[in-house]
Amino acid sequence: MSEHRRKPPPSQGGGRAAARRGQSASSGRRAAPRGATGTPSESYDPGGDERPYGGRAEARRAAQRGSGGGRRRAAEGPGRGRGRAAPPDRKRFVDYPRAGKYGAARWLPSWRLVTGLFIGFFGSLVAVAGIGYAVVGVPDPAKAAEAQNNVYYWADGSQMVATGGEINRQIIPYAEIPEEMRYAVMSAENKSFLNDSGIDPKGIGRALVNMATGGQTQGGSTITQQYVKNAMLNDQSQTLSRKFKELFISIKVGQEVSKEKVMAGYLNTAYYGRGAYGLQAASRAYFGKKANDLNASECAFLASVLKGATYYDPAGATSIDPTATPQANRKRAEERWAWILDEMVKDGDLPQAERATFTEFPEVQSPRSNTQLSGQIGYLVDLSKAYVINNTDITAEQLQQGGYEIHTTFDKKMVDDLENAVTKVREENIDPEKRPETDTHVEFGGASVDPASGAIRAIYGGVDATEHFTNNADQTGAQVGSTFKPYVLAAAMKWGVRDPDGDPVQAQDERTIASPNSLYSGKNKLKINNYDGTVWHNEKGEEWNQVNDGDESYGEAPKYDITLREAMRISANSAFVQLGMDVGLDKVKEAAVDAGILENSLASADYPSFSIGTSDPSAIRLAGSYATFAASGTRYDLHSVTEVTDQDGVVFQHDAVAEKKQVFEAKVADNVTDVLKTVVDEGTGTSAALDGREVAGKTGTTDGNKSAWFVGYTPQLSTAIGMHRMDDDESNKNREFLEMYGTGGQKNIHGASFPAEIWHDYMEQALKGEKVINFPTPEPIGEVLNDEPDPTPTPTVTETEEESPEPSPSVSETKEEPEPEPSTSSSSEACTNPFDPRCGDTIGNDSGGNESGDPEDDASPSTSESEGDPRGNENGGNIFAGTSGRGDE
Repeated sequence: MSEHRRKPPPSQGGGRAAARRGQSASSGRRAAPRGATGTPSESYDPGGDERPYGGRAEARRAAQRGSGGGRRRAAEGPGRGRGRAAPPDRKRFVDYPRAGKYGAARWLPSWRLVTGLFIGFFGSLVAVAGIGYAVVGVPDPAKAAEAQNNVYYWADGSQMVATGGEINRQIIPYAEIPEEMRYAVMSAENKSFLNDSGIDPKGIGRALVNMATGGQTQGGSTITQQYVKNAMLNDQSQTLSRKFKELFISIKVGQEVSKEKVMAGYLNTAYYGRGAYGLQAASRAYFGKKANDLNASECAFLASVLKGATYYDPAGATSIDPTATPQANRKRAEERWAWILDEMVKDGDLPQAERATFTEFPEVQSPRSNTQLSGQIGYLVDLSKAYVINNTDITAEQLQQGGYEIHTTFDKKMVDDLENAVTKVREENIDPEKRPETDTHVEFGGASVDPASGAIRAIYGGVDATEHFTNNADQTGAQVGSTFKPYVLAAAMKWGVRDPDGDPVQAQDERTIASPNSLYSGKNKLKINNYDGTVWHNEKGEEWNQVNDGDESYGEAPKYDITLREAMRISANSAFVQLGMDVGLDKVKEAAVDAGILENSLASADYPSFSIGTSDPSAIRLAGSYATFAASGTRYDLHSVTEVTDQDGVVFQHDAVAEKKQVFEAKVADNVTDVLKTVVDEGTGTSAALDGREVAGKTGTTDGNKSAWFVGYTPQLSTAIGMHRMDDDESNKNREFLEMYGTGGQKNIHGASFPAEIWHDYMEQALKGEKVINFPTPEPIGEVLNDEPDPTPTPTVTETEEESPEPSPSVSETKEEPEPEPSTSSSSEACTNPFDPRCGDTIGNDSGGNESGDPEDDASPSTSESEGDPRGNENGGNIFAGTSGRGDE
């Protein structure tokens, strides 16, 4: 038989391969066909059957998967590869998530892990604390509270003054510090000072939480921490890093420095206000004596001031905060002074018998600035400082330390011109020696604002900033009288009067814009109605019969109708009080605020007299609000600083364009201006007329002749001048405005007298050489209201011919005397009708703010000033407070 004979195919049912295939089949799993394995061989089996496996290895793997794979997988646990042995677990440094655990247990840390983290965390803290303790140093009192000057510049870039950072400090040894001062400070601030470690963990924790959550920051609560804070004046930022640095220094000071040195360091570096750093400087600033001559009462006062001189210096600080008036500050200081003395007794540091002798608050001398701040410079600096503090991120403490260049808006020539104009009128007319009863305590204030930017160009704050400490340009509390009437007219042109016959619910929407030619009654003792025609009553059910200054009626009987233009020209109170009621006093208030008056200087809008000036905004705000009319309804942010820089560059820059806002339509503002031009051209303000220039303005005199104003403007400059009398003794708790009857030798003072004269003389000089610009021609506006013919025109009746009205409230029982010239006295037989040609150019006077009703007889009910203005006059008119807020300026 040939060796090359072909062998027969092997039996399909025998051999080891068959056995393996049998095992695979018996396991319940069928191996994939060979073709599915992806092998390249696709040969045809001669026996006609498809080979189930591609080779021995494949068959072996199939058998392993079928017979033992499931058991091995169960033993290996989840996550193992199919059919592969599990590699041994590698040991991790931190066993988390925990190996060998399932479900929630896998994520619960072991006690070893928790303990390790706890030890590591506190170990790190100890290490950080050790490093921090090692790198910080103990403060040196001799280097603390050092300061640089702030340099103030005029608007033209020339230097005004370098001041504000002068070092008013002298270090004194512990032995020269009165023990009463040490006891007073400990009783007030840190009773445990002699025994504590120098820090207050609770206080620090509270401060850190407040800073982290955005709450109010707080200083250190121990004397040691306060000393450290004072020594870190080059870094007053409220940050966590500074707080930690302060903490480490406090700990080190508490461990390495004696309590005597800490106390001396604190009292030598603390700021007491009035530019005084340290006890010695404070003792001289407040009492004019050395520190070792202070008694317990004086020490208690100085310990009170440490809480914050802005609010505890009896001289006040209204330029920074209008609530910090001399009266309010003195009240706060007295309360804390008494409390500290009582605490000293409780702590055993002051005998009760000695405490009983201190019944009177210690006499504190008035602040005295350095000679660089004399004249108007001190007022300008104070105004600029207040603006910086209230409108930038620079704090009062940082500003006190100095190092800033502050560029102001003040024009040196205008400031000098304004001061010269006031001085001229004062020297020529005010004589306290000749007329001590009427010419003492006379004060003037004024301000000029650029309508095109809101920049304050000039102010007059008083005779001398080192002698008179209230800035009369910023706030005085003096009511503004009839200078408030333009806001009433603006409201009537912007929103209109309410429909008296309309739905009361829809009254705010059913309005008619008023034309300047609208007719209103100029009758004296006019019975004031609500907008719907019903008679207005106060809370006591009393009517309001509005009087005009001099008890004059204007217009023809029986209705006495005059146009609003004419009412503004002669300053008729009755017409504008009724117009305010028809428009709505809320809208009058809104118009004033829109123009630029601070809301916190406005009186209550619940009384009809609101429309004639019971409010007390500052001269700066009056000038700024009239500037809005001059700018055709565009209001710019009032400001006294354009830029602040330090050694690192620009810190603040004012953007006038970004701050402007169109608050009135141009036709509204321009019509107000056109009406106010009539006042200067032929009304109560003729004495303010400028040669060759258009002027718009308004006079104002208040009830009781206690203040007088003239506010006017050209297209380039708006200026307000005020005059009043007030007791200048700031220690007097009951300071009040005094009447000006007879002041300056005049029977009474009106806005058309001294204020208008000052305004005229100043503006002539301030605008000298400036281009003459006229006001824009106003577009026609509104409808002529109340244009109904008078059926029976008759001559004006005299006061004795009038029907006697019902008793009505009166804010003041003192009637104003009419201005001598010109006059429309109802007692003149030749001029019974003020519009009779025989009377010539006769006009009324400018008294607004005379919220008197009709005192028919002694039994007439009377409304006191507090009833006419429940808010009172203590809020001031600070332009930088607010808000703001505040302020702005």
